[in-house]
Amino acid sequence: MQGMSGMSAAPSGAVVIPAVMRQLIGVRSAPAAVAALGQEIRAVGTVGYDERGLTQVTVKTFGWVREVLVDSIGRPVRKGDPLFTLYSPDLLATQDEYLLAVKTQGQLATSPLAEVKANAASLVASTRERLRLWDVTDAQMATLARRGKAEPVLTVYAPSSGIVLKREALPGKYVEPGTTLYEVADLSTVWISADIYESEVVAVTLNQPASVTFAAYPGKIFRGNVAYIYPSLNTEARTVRVRVELPNPGLKLKPGMYGNVILQTDAVNTLVVPKEAVLETGLRQLVFMDRGEGAYVPYPVKLGRRSQDSVEVLEGLKEGDRIVTSANFLLDAESKLASASSMQAMMGRIGMGDWQMRGAHEGKMEGMEGMEGMDMGKGGVEGMQGMKGMEGMPGMQMGDMKGMEGMKGPSVPETRQVAGLSLALTTMPENPKAGNVLLKLTLTDQAGKPVTNAQVVFVYTMPMPGMTDSKATARHTKDGLYEGTVLFGMGGTWVVMANVTVPGQPPIAEKFQFSVVGGGM
Repeated sequence: MQGMSGMSAAPSGAVVIPAVMRQLIGVRSAPAAVAALGQEIRAVGTVGYDERGLTQVTVKTFGWVREVLVDSIGRPVRKGDPLFTLYSPDLLATQDEYLLAVKTQGQLATSPLAEVKANAASLVASTRERLRLWDVTDAQMATLARRGKAEPVLTVYAPSSGIVLKREALPGKYVEPGTTLYEVADLSTVWISADIYESEVVAVTLNQPASVTFAAYPGKIFRGNVAYIYPSLNTEARTVRVRVELPNPGLKLKPGMYGNVILQTDAVNTLVVPKEAVLETGLRQLVFMDRGEGAYVPYPVKLGRRSQDSVEVLEGLKEGDRIVTSANFLLDAESKLASASSMQAMMGRIGMGDWQMRGAHEGKMEGMEGMEGMDMGKGGVEGMQGMKGMEGMPGMQMGDMKGMEGMKGPSVPETRQVAGLSLALTTMPENPKAGNVLLKLTLTDQAGKPVTNAQVVFVYTMPMPGMTDSKATARHTKDGLYEGTVLFGMGGTWVVMANVTVPGQPPIAEKFQFSVVGGGM
């Protein structure tokens, strides 16, 4: 459309802001630069036990608890501390067997028969092993052999150090093999479980450094590493759980505490811009390029990783390009108004020309008597009956008027050639009015063959501040024709973005504009 009167060759959406206005709205710009960018992932974590340090204290024989030495939950114990005493008839009988075997072995020590000595030693070893499997320590067996008398009540000791989480041992309680009487947890190392979004999983690796802060210890940072990434996804929250291991000196971290987890990825040198320079439109991301002398042009960009202050630019910019970092929302509104005004002006010209042609064709020609000297040309007099009196119009040359029937001019589809496809968009009715309008998009390939396997979505809006985008999904009807109904809420200029996705080809987003006649919803 370049070359039309009043049409500019500037990119769509370009705006020019006077110097005074730039100062008032606070427009600032900065160059895109290559810098080290490290992605920072933040999540809330919960302190839990190191499950590898959990120990259960059970018994392996029948009996009764006599005395409880550790009688409260939360009490710290060390490995080898006495927990409770147990009376067990089986233990008592086995002690007697062991003492008898030891005594017999001593009596047969001088026997000349080697087989008798071996049997006595085997009996001592078997009874001793049975006591060991019942958690009788070597020290207890040595004391038993030295005393020479069975001990009816044996003491059970803590198998590991930690904090008592569970206590079921009560004086006089009858126990069976497998009964859990204590649970002990080692809190020298704790686990922090945190949930991260599925979009952040690719940036998390094993042994990645992590830092955690807690409200209970302001200003103190606890450092650890990512020990495990869980293989399942929380389908409701769309998150993945990661586990961080932290040392816990002084047992400051208590299970159940909340902490703020920060995972820091490795920094890489890449092209970055400030986060506030990017405008998110929903379908794409934009930045405003500073062309100098108050000229600003919107450019689409493709973004990558983000840090707290910067964002990576994968496509759309190069190092040194100056972009707007503040007041870009005001520039975006001004850009949409400028685009709407220029399109309305163009449509006004086209609409006026159509009205003039239509008026010339439809206007009645009565009273045109006196059109003298009219040169009709070859065949030009056909259909001119009833125009008496036109002889008096000097110098009027009509030429050949054959075929001028129907000068109202039917609506012609606007056809675009994009990425090897032909897009033709029409409306029903041809001159859209405010309300529901049927959009018809015809897709063909380079050979003119209809494209029937595409996905088409119409995104439409009126380019003015405060207007949001609306969507309508089109369905394929026949021969590459896709139809979708949109709602133009008022008269004016409407912008329709046709988003076309064909399997195996890059997606297409082509913009069309329509002048809608007012008249209510």
